[in-house]
Amino acid sequence: MPSSTPPSVSRWDLDGLVSRADALCARGGRCLLGITGAPGAGKSTLAAELAAAVGDRAVLVPMDGFHLAQRLLDDRGQAATKGAIDTFDVGGFVHLLWRLRAADEPEVLAPAFRRDLEEPIAGAIAVPSEAPLVVVEGNYLLADHGAWRQVRSLLDAVWYVEPDDEVRRERLIARHMGFGRDRAEAEGRSLGSDEVNAALVASTRARADLLVVGG
Repeated sequence: MPSSTPPSVSRWDLDGLVSRADALCARGGRCLLGITGAPGAGKSTLAAELAAAVGDRAVLVPMDGFHLAQRLLDDRGQAATKGAIDTFDVGGFVHLLWRLRAADEPEVLAPAFRRDLEEPIAGAIAVPSEAPLVVVEGNYLLADHGAWRQVRSLLDAVWYVEPDDEVRRERLIARHMGFGRDRAEAEGRSLGSDEVNAALVASTRARADLLVVGG
């Protein structure tokens, strides 16, 4: 089991992180590496950089493809908390991880999330059976209740991205403004529902194998 304080490395040591990913792949078979952290931590950017550095041996599969559709959130009265842990299809996500671990199909198709549409898109990411590394990115990979508990057991390792909190909040505000919200609305979202989600994610930190700090 991971200790209460996982070992840490610098966010900027991409070569070192790639070496760690290569070591995981060297075990043989398919490896699933999780990249997690609070909203705005920079995990999507790091996961993309890592997958690009590893090259065609790696495929990036974000958890965000399992967002519930906006229409369903509206029907359930959950639109205001979109991004919370209960606004994802965890059953579908777990099933996909089982298929990715098995690597016994010629190709597995995973969904993606389009931020410009604010909707998940089915069948958007192709994962061929010969790809040894799948980088799985998302907020709740270390959650330890309900069906989410299965996620951690299906990942070979999970890295927790941890920048300075002020940097993380400013990133979130800029992201929301980039998608058309004014400053006040962006701050309200970033310091409201996003911060509630961040607190939940932070409570899972001790279950990580590695802290990726700074940035």
